[in-house]
Amino acid sequence: MPVLAAPRVWAIVPAAGSGARFNAAAPSLGPKQYAPLLGATVLEWSLRALLAEPRVHAVVVALAADDAHWPSVAAKLQNPKLRTTIGGINRQDTVTNGLDALAAEAAADDWVLVHDAARPCLNATDLGALLDAVGAGAARPAGAAVSVGAVLAAPIVDTVKRELGDHVATVDRQGLWRALTPQVFAFAELRHALKEATLARTAVTDEAQAVERMGLRPTLVQGSPFNVKVTRPEDLIVAARVLKMTEDTPMRVGQGFDVHAFGAGDHVVLGGVRLPHSKGVVAHSDGDVVIHALCDAVLGAMGDGDIGQHFPDSDPRYRGADSRVFLRAVAKRMQAAGLKLINADVTVLAEAPRISAHRAAMAANLSADLGVPAQLINIKATTTERLGFIGRGEGLAALASVLLGP
Repeated sequence: MPVLAAPRVWAIVPAAGSGARFNAAAPSLGPKQYAPLLGATVLEWSLRALLAEPRVHAVVVALAADDAHWPSVAAKLQNPKLRTTIGGINRQDTVTNGLDALAAEAAADDWVLVHDAARPCLNATDLGALLDAVGAGAARPAGAAVSVGAVLAAPIVDTVKRELGDHVATVDRQGLWRALTPQVFAFAELRHALKEATLARTAVTDEAQAVERMGLRPTLVQGSPFNVKVTRPEDLIVAARVLKMTEDTPMRVGQGFDVHAFGAGDHVVLGGVRLPHSKGVVAHSDGDVVIHALCDAVLGAMGDGDIGQHFPDSDPRYRGADSRVFLRAVAKRMQAAGLKLINADVTVLAEAPRISAHRAAMAANLSADLGVPAQLINIKATTTERLGFIGRGEGLAALASVLLGP
């Protein structure tokens, strides 16, 4: 049975609303998606998990036509996944505009995540579970059954009351869930469902409701009850506590390795420093094994692929390139994901050249590109006691380990 290529995953974040309830209580804070939260905006936190998820190809942020806040957020994030479009008068129009903005690129069976701009506490585990529920990122056999879609949700655990005019009734909570976001559906089905709801003049409160109108039943994926939506100013306090509780302690470890053979030349580049040597290295770029290993370590800790994926040696733009360009680009991805370098440890494996006189300059380069103090980067070297290809002087290599944190 033939296997089809894996559908791509796109994300839409409707951020065109003015947040009337929020603004009525705290007009000085502006639109709730731009309210300050732990040194960033609510929207930046809401985008973080989407931008860090390797399966998400691009994120479309649908903005109000007169949005004056977005440029500063975009300048801070500088993430190549980010795109924008203009939103509509309500949520379903805004999401539809986001889908229309993807129409030239997205295939009918590509997956589309929709996530609230004011849900800053989405965690990577829940996002991954939602994508896994629909098989996102995996190739599938032709003719295989395809998921309708999935919705992050939390079961209702409180007793629920309904006010009925002159009395109150208790509602059976069995089977009741709170719908969260993201929600994920096939591109063509979601676009059709939203347009049908608009034609019927039916206001839907989430994308799942539009899909359900078409007779389809998405899967409920249990998510964290801490995936709170900021609706009132006091919700910012709750969100801050959740983020501190869930983000202060988790750390991410990554490791990288790179090797290059010696060739013709009179120098090698290590850590962005040109070291005189009797040989050069065979490489598409400048062959800086220190930076290549460090890039791989950071990307690995983020779960964001490897250096070859982001800077392929088949791309002529990178022929002879300064590897510090790669490291700065990786650092931007790290920062956009809400992470920072806690420390890095790099080992150069070579019989020659000796690096002891150059360690400080190398650490200074790496710290500048990563935006951290030089004392957080340790660089050391060892030989292989003349064993193997390194011992025979045929090449050199580097190992890097990093710790990232929020």
